[in-house]
Amino acid sequence: MSRPIRIGVQLWPGGAPDYQSWRSAVLHAEDIGTDIIFGYDHFHRPTFTGIVDGMPVLAEVQPDVNNFEGWTSLATWAEITNRPEIGLLVSGIAYRNPDLLADMARTVDHISGGRLILGVGSGWYEKDYTTYGYDFGTLKSRFDLLDAGLDRIAARLAILTPAPVRKIPILIGGSGIKRTLPAVARHADIWHTYIGLDNFHDASARLDDLVSAAGRAPADIERSVGWEGAASADAFLKAGATTFTTEIHPTDAGYDFSVLNEMLAWRKALQ
Repeated sequence: MSRPIRIGVQLWPGGAPDYQSWRSAVLHAEDIGTDIIFGYDHFHRPTFTGIVDGMPVLAEVQPDVNNFEGWTSLATWAEITNRPEIGLLVSGIAYRNPDLLADMARTVDHISGGRLILGVGSGWYEKDYTTYGYDFGTLKSRFDLLDAGLDRIAARLAILTPAPVRKIPILIGGSGIKRTLPAVARHADIWHTYIGLDNFHDASARLDDLVSAAGRAPADIERSVGWEGAASADAFLKAGATTFTTEIHPTDAGYDFSVLNEMLAWRKALQ
């Protein structure tokens, strides 16, 4: 399967001066040609110092700042945008009954005219859990919930009336060999990761084996990676990635779209 190069952005609401600035950023991202616009599913903005092996390293202090809930916002994005796909990167499976999450996704899919991507993950930011009364559990218990939840989401999507506008693409992020990649192989349409190129080669090859063992074709899985510049993107493109994303965090001056503009120019130069 030959896939087009797609450019995505995750627009963080955490730290935005108000909802309208976040809304305006979504509209601007659409206007300049972004293919996928993501929010996040955090009740508080995570503050971290970097990413190691694809996982964020949290700062010692996690301050409370302005923030807005993701799924209610997605419903409004479905109304105000016309072209890009929209979603959350990614929904924490423990925050909502999986059958309800499937219904929410189906509804936003209809509002958007079939543009929703359902990103789902095991969750990792403990503050989201503890301050809202959810059990953080263990890494194993969260992955157990993810595996069971993905089965329930698929079953519920299959019987909802009316059905989704299209087969809603499932996005799963991460690169863990024991739990994440097997879940991607069974359930996902899009695999998203922030790992380096060498690890991406290894994980992608492992995923191909798992997908084949699950009775699916490796080409069925879209490979999505974080943007680290044009030279890195060229290398990831050769390794099989076709979707490239960046994060934009708001500042007092608003949202800086310079990196996203660079990504769109890179893609244009390849066409």
